[in-house]
Amino acid sequence: MPTRLSNYFLRTLREDPSDAEVTSHRLLVRAGYIRRQAPGIFAWLPLGLRVKAKVEKIIREEMAAAGAHEVHFPALLPREPYEATGRWDEYGDGIFRLKDRKGSDMLLAPTHEEVFTLLVKDLYSSYKDLPLSIYQIQDKYRDEARSRGGLLRGREFTMKDAYSFDYTDAGLDASYQNQRDAYERIFTRFGLEYAIVKADAGAMGGSKSEEFLHPTAVGEDTFVRSAGGYAANVEAFTTLVPESIDFTGAAAPVIYDTPDTPTIQTLVDVANATHPRPSGIAWTAADTLKNVVLALMLPDGSREIIAIGVPGDRDVDLKRVEVAFAPAEVEAANETDFLRYPGLVKGYIGPWTAAGPVLGAGEGAEVSTTGIRYFVDPRVVAGTEWITGANENGRHVFGLVAGRDFAIDETIEASDVRAGDPAPDGSGPVELIRGMEIGHVFQLGRKYAEILGLKVLDENGKLKTVTMGSYGIGVTRILAVIAELNNDAKGLIWPESVTPFDVHVIATGRDEVVFEASETVVAALEAAGREVLYDDRRKVSPGIKFGDAELIGVPKIVIVGRGAADGIVELWDRRSGEREQIAIEEVTAHFA
Repeated sequence: MPTRLSNYFLRTLREDPSDAEVTSHRLLVRAGYIRRQAPGIFAWLPLGLRVKAKVEKIIREEMAAAGAHEVHFPALLPREPYEATGRWDEYGDGIFRLKDRKGSDMLLAPTHEEVFTLLVKDLYSSYKDLPLSIYQIQDKYRDEARSRGGLLRGREFTMKDAYSFDYTDAGLDASYQNQRDAYERIFTRFGLEYAIVKADAGAMGGSKSEEFLHPTAVGEDTFVRSAGGYAANVEAFTTLVPESIDFTGAAAPVIYDTPDTPTIQTLVDVANATHPRPSGIAWTAADTLKNVVLALMLPDGSREIIAIGVPGDRDVDLKRVEVAFAPAEVEAANETDFLRYPGLVKGYIGPWTAAGPVLGAGEGAEVSTTGIRYFVDPRVVAGTEWITGANENGRHVFGLVAGRDFAIDETIEASDVRAGDPAPDGSGPVELIRGMEIGHVFQLGRKYAEILGLKVLDENGKLKTVTMGSYGIGVTRILAVIAELNNDAKGLIWPESVTPFDVHVIATGRDEVVFEASETVVAALEAAGREVLYDDRRKVSPGIKFGDAELIGVPKIVIVGRGAADGIVELWDRRSGEREQIAIEEVTAHFA
């Protein structure tokens, strides 16, 4: 039976929703695919469910081709498995926690590694049962601090998550590649451009992690790519470390008055004006050491103050810092924090004074006056000389040598990545590209299996810990990305792989012959196996019908109007904009 607009649950909107930030959000709401229920939470309407089902169908087909079996877990799960792996606390405020009527702790699952592991543990015990790949398509819940972009970053979203189980590392490599290949086929079928980039594993853990990123201006991620083939998420980019420098014979550091220089640029200007290099080479921001004081909010609720030193021509990238200190959250130190450490003078902070070290708490280092751990960018290697704060108002130290005058607790990737930075594999300078994550694959290894006791008997009858992979695709995010790519000023234009209907038939005018001809066309298309959306509304003007058709976005449209009496209809291709007239009896053959 055709879907008739006269009784279909659909209302289109002429105005954009006030909270819409991106095109997909605006059009999906206006065209009647989704409706907002709360920030980051949407109801799915009939049109939206049809497209979502088409997206899921393609994923299921490729998962089956990859040998994966579908299961389905509840979204509401007990605390205990997540507590065993430490993720009950690691997720912090990022998950929804609740209690049942008996007072038991529960959560709305942000991801399902734990329960997949326990299911296999419950059912399998021999290496003969492996390899195994199972997956589900299920809703996930994460309490985003700022949900945005409609379906692009919501608090409830649909995800395909697959898991592989092997008992050898070689088996994991094969399973990982199998899923990776399936992802490439999936995104190709959706018509999505993608880049596969090295990524940080985050709270998931594991030895290898790669993201599939779709390049788009509305993306929330940034990745780097070199002409030689290197690609990585900014958070996973590693800096080429310079060689250490022999500082034998380097002059002792000197503290100079540098009044009114709380910024790097003012410091460089004063340094060149009043303390120029003997060589005559001008000081630049790269000669200065910027020290940023941050606070780590640890999962146990404690707060630790740290300091990070980066070259003055760089900025600290908080997302990269969060990766280094995960699962802690990171923020700038506040006034209360500085009151605890009066030895730090804002605007003139450095790791050293003439009286001794101010920062650093590492093993083997001279005890600093603050005890604050001190981390530096990889470019701050032994023997490099710096201009940096002297922890005195209006004063800086010149010629401070790393490895001689101040100690470093650890080197971390903390500074921003810039276009032109050298790729770590030597493949040339990188460019920066905005992207949206549409898939992520992990080699989890034995982390979850070890914690939860998933072992099988090997060929020699000995227990061996299973090694795992995890593979996720954002189903609802992909739908939104497709909508972002396929639209014009009038509305959506779905690709044929996910369009809610194959053909949109519009009856225009009030003559009965129009509706009789439309019924004939619809019946023929249905008999040919086409899914038809039929606009049979008798009291709606042609202009409104055309406007709705453009907004809804079915790419193939048949207009039945004045030519119906002569057996003629008009075909309208929304993607190309072309229109042509054909005989009614040729319609079915046209869509064969």
